Amino acid sequence: MTDFAPIVRCFGRAVHRVAARSPIVLWSGAMAAPYAYRDDPAVPDFPDDKPVIVFDGHCVLCSRWARFVLKHDRQGRYRLLPAQSPLGHALYVHLDLDAHDYETNILIEDGRAWFKSEGSIRMAKGLGFPWSLAAVFGVLPRGWRDRLYDLVARNRFRLFGRREVCYRVDNDYRDRFLA
Repeated sequence: MTDFAPIVRCFGRAVHRVAARSPIVLWSGAMAAPYAYRDDPAVPDFPDDKPVIVFDGHCVLCSRWARFVLKHDRQGRYRLLPAQSPLGHALYVHLDLDAHDYETNILIEDGRAWFKSEGSIRMAKGLGFPWSLAAVFGVLPRGWRDRLYDLVARNRFRLFGRREVCYRVDNDYRDRFLA
């Protein structure tokens, strides 16, 4: 039987070296180089000392998720940002996502961007108990989780509706929004 361990180790190191130098999006759902958006002149400066959730402000489902996060994030851990804002748009472009059809929320945490099911699970974990129990979905293969996420994302307007104007934040939470 052939031993493939040296090949795998070599390939693994090569992939890790490329990921460390490049802001490409990896299969893990995260941006490879932390804080790479800081070096992009098209992305305005913003406070990233706390996790930021970028969401589609015209999507009723996404706006309800934003309200849910505000209500249950008792520690004020998250900041929120509508994708339709200039900063939200610039982040979508920087991350090489469709900046006109926002089919994924983005969680930017510790300079890394997380998408689709992985981002959603991490958001729920950050809300604490009982919402952190959503981490159990992490045992499912990411491909399965992301296919389900994509199915809902593609049909979100038909299933939940569309807002004519972007989500407006209550004055109580104005300090939690970046735009």
